[in-house]
Amino acid sequence: MAGDAVVPVTGRHSAADAPDDNGALGRPVVPPRRHISSGSVFEKQIGYARAVVDGEWVFLSGCTGFDYATMTMPDGVEAQTEQALRNVGSALAAAGASFADVVRVRYLLPDRADFPASWPALRAAFGDAPPAATMMQCGLMDEKMLIEIEVTARVSHR
Repeated sequence: MAGDAVVPVTGRHSAADAPDDNGALGRPVVPPRRHISSGSVFEKQIGYARAVVDGEWVFLSGCTGFDYATMTMPDGVEAQTEQALRNVGSALAAAGASFADVVRVRYLLPDRADFPASWPALRAAFGDAPPAATMMQCGLMDEKMLIEIEVTARVSHR
């Protein structure tokens, strides 16, 4: 209306959501959901994505210590934790995120007694911006797997 102040609009909108003649906005447009693959054969066989980016949110499937470059599983929970974190970091980077963006992490281990051995690597990855965290004892897909790490991140600069 004539004489009304113009209020800047923040957030993601498309031209279709521009103010109408009366200054009212349509619904905000959310960026399309994006699926990220690591190239793992399991993603196709089982039917999941390594990560899903939905707006500012990044949902990362559980990452084990499997080394996709050598197609091997390292021995020991420390080495598997370090490799799992490299896998997490790669997926986060593909999603435009980093460890500093992680708000929630779940650690899945077949033997809870192994958890303390993973702490130095976890502290190095998450220490500057510690997320909410849960450790769960459960069976994993392969007996050689000693840890799986699942994260949720929020990237507010999108």
